Amino acid sequence: MLRIDVEQEADGRWIADVTALAGVMAYGNTPAEARARAAALAFRVMADLIEHGDPVPEAARGMFEAA
Repeated sequence: MLRIDVEQEADGRWIADVTALAGVMAYGNTPAEARARAAALAFRVMADLIEHGDPVPEAARGMFEAA
């Protein structure tokens, strides 16, 4: 599982960060909105890693199982 950390900025916005994926962070007006945006971005980044044959973070390797 990938962890999403959420905290409130001084200006009132919320920021969510997926620490296992460098640079994956997103703002939102609520914690849920920030979390959803960060999760969507994390999926995009992971798809790009997979398409280019780059390794995905250890925490995400159990997300899929071969049938």
